[in-house]
Amino acid sequence: MKNILIIEVSPRGASSASREATNILSARLHNAFPGAKFTYRDLEKDKLPHLDDRTIKAIASKNPVEAETNKESAALSDELIAEFLQSDLVVIGTPMWNFGVPSSLKAWIDLIVRPGKTFNYIEAGVLGLATGKKAILVIASGGVFSEGPWKPWDFVEPYLRQILKFIGIEDVQAVRVEGLNIPAIAGNSMPNARKAIDRLAL
Repeated sequence: MKNILIIEVSPRGASSASREATNILSARLHNAFPGAKFTYRDLEKDKLPHLDDRTIKAIASKNPVEAETNKESAALSDELIAEFLQSDLVVIGTPMWNFGVPSSLKAWIDLIVRPGKTFNYIEAGVLGLATGKKAILVIASGGVFSEGPWKPWDFVEPYLRQILKFIGIEDVQAVRVEGLNIPAIAGNSMPNARKAIDRLAL
């Protein structure tokens, strides 16, 4: 493992459960891969714009003239994609908000999932170009969504797995910090996440 990219999403700083669990995972990764280069992308500190008309024309247009005209708007996408493609392992630490991902994470996804860069359209459908990578998802939630009656309401892990598969990453593991708003089990949320981190295949 030479390059590890860690994406942090939560705006809650030190009180964030996803950040706490991601820090635990980061420490394990540092011990497991002491020679690896770690890149941290904090979406709270490095706020990303949502797609606008010029950026869409720059990154998705099939018209080379239009793409060239708007190429400056693709600069951030180019930077994020280069950072992403250089990584061997991508860690995404995120809370669940209203059963889905925060818009800041969606903005990052929209800037890296790009035709000709991380996937290509082919006759059979789509070819992911970000192959040979691994991903670990660290997901914090107030309820329990990995199993039980609320599982169908989870639009975080299935979505992230699908979008990563779309661009070529199929080796995806997940750690859940869940039940944070349920008094009877909240105290075990982080200890259970720590055990799950210890069990990850790195």
